[in-house]
Amino acid sequence: MKVGVNLINFGPGGSVDGMLRWTRLAEALGYHLVMTSDHVAITPDVSSRYPAPFYEPFTTLGWLAAKARKVELGTTVIIVPYRHPLETARMTAQVDRFCGGRFIFGVGVGWARQEFEALGVPFEKRGAMTNEYLEAIKVCWTQDRASFEGRFVRFRDVDTRHRPIRTPPIWVGGGSDAAMKRAVVHGDAWHPIRVKLPFLREALPRLRKMADEAKRPVPALCPRMLLRLTDTPVADDGRVMGHGTLDQVRRDLGALLEMGATYVLLDTVVVEDVDATKNHEGAWAMLATLADRVLDLPRETLR
Repeated sequence: MKVGVNLINFGPGGSVDGMLRWTRLAEALGYHLVMTSDHVAITPDVSSRYPAPFYEPFTTLGWLAAKARKVELGTTVIIVPYRHPLETARMTAQVDRFCGGRFIFGVGVGWARQEFEALGVPFEKRGAMTNEYLEAIKVCWTQDRASFEGRFVRFRDVDTRHRPIRTPPIWVGGGSDAAMKRAVVHGDAWHPIRVKLPFLREALPRLRKMADEAKRPVPALCPRMLLRLTDTPVADDGRVMGHGTLDQVRRDLGALLEMGATYVLLDTVVVEDVDATKNHEGAWAMLATLADRVLDLPRETLR
């Protein structure tokens, strides 16, 4: 199971220097993946959870691709309806080329109604748009000259070179049945966020049933898990995975491994706590402790 780090690209603690140090630290500690999040218009509903400044993810990842030597880079998650699929397909293909075929495309339908309104995108149709846009994006990734005819988007004979070095894996975010079905039909992995162990144990059989009914492979399990280490145990009743002592987090990771998770992404900031984005050193200390005492990741010399 590969373990990654969610890069903080927003809030009062977000900065160019900070993002570079996060990425280099993750590589030096032996983590496998760095991902970052997406918003386009920082409307009041967005800023209440993800305050400005907010660094645009594709630009950020393209820049980091020149700095990161071996970690995979990805999005957790791109809000698919916000951008025309031709634009998204080109940006993702170029980021994948910049990082040597190490890009992972995490996607979601979005939740911020005011942001949808600011962008002129119909909130009620976001799920259907996401499904269709993903189909169109995959056409662009796999054909040098692409055409697509859909309900929300259509294009013909578009030259899509350069295509990605590899077809980026699509991780579908969200914990609803609709998100799980989207992962089955359009994705390669299911990427739920801030999960609880009982929820996963109940959801995975339903995911397998959806895949069987669709006659498609079961998506990989690649959750995003809170990392908040405590000195004393956290009561398991209602506890989100990753919150607790080292022993509790060790058991959480073991449970994910038993369930067949191929990746887990660690989230070190509680978004409701704006000031937490400033506390890089505390988050880095948790990542170092986990790498040394639980994950036994190979360390490198910091540069």
